[in-house]
Amino acid sequence: MTKDQKVVAIQEIKDLLQDAKVVYVADLDGLNAAKSSDFRRQAFKQNIKVKVVKNTLLQKAMEQIDGVDFSEMFQTFKGNSALMIAETANAPAKLIKDFRKKEEKPALKSAFVQETFYVGDNNLDALVSIKSREEMIGEIIGLLQSPIQRVVSALQNKSEAVEAGAEEAAAPAVEETPAEAAPEAPAAESTDETPAAE
Repeated sequence: MTKDQKVVAIQEIKDLLQDAKVVYVADLDGLNAAKSSDFRRQAFKQNIKVKVVKNTLLQKAMEQIDGVDFSEMFQTFKGNSALMIAETANAPAKLIKDFRKKEEKPALKSAFVQETFYVGDNNLDALVSIKSREEMIGEIIGLLQSPIQRVVSALQNKSEAVEAGAEEAAAPAVEETPAEAAPEAPAAESTDETPAAE
């Protein structure tokens, strides 16, 4: 690889890392071409970018990123490395775990998720259980809605009970009104007849 090619490769990695909040480095070594393609296809479906990189170039690119010190991950940059960038914190971990049901690899080398570093494959389960921002917001909204829904439900039940009580109270009054009006109706008729008799 020429110096210019290295510069281009480093820039490509930097572009991927620039605003990334979820960065995984995995070991895909041992996956044949078909399995590697299958892994990439599944990653693409889940909106995870996968790029096989040279360790030295990845380290140089990470050293040039402002605002994040990736140095904790550098010790894991040995052998075959694949950079995984995602929007959802646990998506790459879930993909790796699902893929490992049939294969020994990929293995997690290191990850940078929610401003925390995870070094080593033993962190895979912890990363799988991390809730995404959307999941946490959904849970919070659910927790907030629960008491509100109970209050609304209670108010609806109370208003229905009040309406039912009002209807029951109004029902006898409506029945009594025609009974009172009944005697008046013949009296009105008799007044009509009286002028006719005269």
